[in-house]
Amino acid sequence: MRAVIQRVSGAEVTVEGKPTGKCGAGYMILFCAVEGDTEENIELLARKTVNLRVNKDEEGKMNKSILETGGEILCISQFTLAADTRKGNRPSFIKAMEPQTASVFYDKYCEALEDLGVRKVGKGIFGADMKVSLVNDGPVTIILDTDTWKKGDNNEG
Repeated sequence: MRAVIQRVSGAEVTVEGKPTGKCGAGYMILFCAVEGDTEENIELLARKTVNLRVNKDEEGKMNKSILETGGEILCISQFTLAADTRKGNRPSFIKAMEPQTASVFYDKYCEALEDLGVRKVGKGIFGADMKVSLVNDGPVTIILDTDTWKKGDNNEG
């Protein structure tokens, strides 16, 4: 499971010119489920996301989580994060989870973020042609990949 987290002062997604989700200060997240992911990965990724300390504290240092700042999230499904670019110039997406299950995992990830205490989680529409606008704050961009974490050693703190 992969997520690209961008700290933003605001973000919005539209489908066919109509807003479907937005957030104020917080994170805009691109989310991708890949073949072999499990529901355990959803919880692991959600916990890492909400506990990630990339928000400024009183001294201006990146030391606070989104839970501590009361930030919001806009989460967008993004199967292209599963791109394999090792051969040639045209990416292969065969590692992306099949759409029906990936859609369920996307919804469960967003629900897990809310269950863990994120005040507001806006969403795009899974599989739609979306237009995303954001104001990156920092810029701060973090890539999370559950395949790179060893079980029991996910540095949640």
